[in-house]
Amino acid sequence: MPDAPTVARRSERARAAILAAAAELVRELSYPKLSIEAIAGRAGVGKQTIYRWWPSKGAVVLDAMLESDSGPAGLALPNTGDIAADLRGLLRGSVAALTDPGFESFLRAMYIEIQQDPELAAAYRERLLLPQRVAIADRLAAAIDSGELRADLDLEFAVDLLLGPIQTRWSLGLGGLTDAYADKARDAALAYLRAAGPALPL
Repeated sequence: MPDAPTVARRSERARAAILAAAAELVRELSYPKLSIEAIAGRAGVGKQTIYRWWPSKGAVVLDAMLESDSGPAGLALPNTGDIAADLRGLLRGSVAALTDPGFESFLRAMYIEIQQDPELAAAYRERLLLPQRVAIADRLAAAIDSGELRADLDLEFAVDLLLGPIQTRWSLGLGGLTDAYADKARDAALAYLRAAGPALPL
């Protein structure tokens, strides 16, 4: 005989339904039209259930983004022993995500919200942006240790150099985000990451 559903189990089902509903609706509606009421209706829960866990629709969308972007390997980058190949995968993956209508809608929603909600902006940085940057820096550090990259590399600047061109084109709506562009950005960054040269000024 199956166990009777517990409060914890019912709560987890409700939470999963809310995040799934938010993920669906942010792809279907423009962000200003997305509401807690719409999420609650799609999830089959009351608004008070959502507000019990999240203070705003932006917070729900952030958790939905994190849920959809999670995987068994976490945020660690692959280490094949070939930093050029691994960075190629990273930047092409970034282009694919930023040009996917569904995932892009998540990010556009976050860009709207973090301009207006300092607490959500802090959560976005701490839970998504900074862990991603740490994962990239860790992969670059491994490449320094293996002799593939210059020993005096400034890891923070290196991450900026890798991600900056793609993020700038996306945020400004300039277009042109293709695999070929990702490869050009990687090659330009690698020219610096590998070259011996003076350390950056303080």
